[in-house]
Amino acid sequence: MADSTAITANSIPAPAAENHGIWGFSRAQFGALGVMLAVLAIGPFLLYPVFLMKLLCFALFACAFNLLIGYVGLLSFGHAAYFGMGGYLAGHAAKVWGLTPELAIITGGVTAALLGAVAGWVAIRRQGIYFAMITLALAQMIYFLCVQLPFTGGEDGIQAIPRGSLFGVVPLDRDLTLYWVVAGIFLLGFLMIHRIIHSPYGMVLKSIRENEPRAISLGYRTDDYKLLAFILSAGLAGVAGATKSIVFGIATLTDVHWSMSGEVVLMTLVGGLGTVFGPVVGAAVIVTMQNYLAELGAWVTVIQGVIFVICVLAFRRGIVGEIGNWLKVKL
Repeated sequence: MADSTAITANSIPAPAAENHGIWGFSRAQFGALGVMLAVLAIGPFLLYPVFLMKLLCFALFACAFNLLIGYVGLLSFGHAAYFGMGGYLAGHAAKVWGLTPELAIITGGVTAALLGAVAGWVAIRRQGIYFAMITLALAQMIYFLCVQLPFTGGEDGIQAIPRGSLFGVVPLDRDLTLYWVVAGIFLLGFLMIHRIIHSPYGMVLKSIRENEPRAISLGYRTDDYKLLAFILSAGLAGVAGATKSIVFGIATLTDVHWSMSGEVVLMTLVGGLGTVFGPVVGAAVIVTMQNYLAELGAWVTVIQGVIFVICVLAFRRGIVGEIGNWLKVKL
């Protein structure tokens, strides 16, 4: 008699992808995408390009984090490790190895993905608060390594990272030129995440989030799906951190500190957990607040805490989630 546990995910068809009309976007999402593209196009002519580049880096970071928590249901308290290490490796590759910026950013992303593969393999064996604590512990270990390893520069970090020339041809010294490169990286990452969550693989991730025992009973190897999602999320977070180090010319312990993991959680929850555009809006709110309220010093943290409490109590779906619920559409 055949053992029922011999059923594998390969013998069971994956759920069908969601039916979206325009380029995989629903009408509401396509309209939101148009608004976002318009803001990206006119933004550098109205606001300081470096501020916008910082916003886009954190928006990509938040989108990567949302892929894991919003669509798989895994809360990582250590995503700053991949964001920060991506920045360190990109900075080292550009400054010491002399790589062009696109290769330096790829190096940061690949490094973060490899770290995510190791950390994910260890962490996904647990669920809930235990998963979160393991990711935090692993991130603290990486933080300690960043303090001790010679190439990171310790508390001084890696400074004077050159922007270089894109493909060795287009110089990125001008902020406006670099802005278009950063905007392109953000859009590629954003569209990649959108494609993932609306693919058959994404449907399996959502089924794991809703009812993992049921997904297992259908024959899906859920640990494999979760591990791949963790690696993708870590890799994209590393790309975001690498891009940020190229933009600002510095990689420091701040980006790998546990408080950065808290910030990305805040961005995702404020914008809207499990929504496509929520992390982008959440990152815009938090980064704008930090930038324009910087003169208030430590009070910025207090204001962030108040906003977080208000969102949890009154806007549990986040800004984009509440707008989508009000308009009866999915954003």
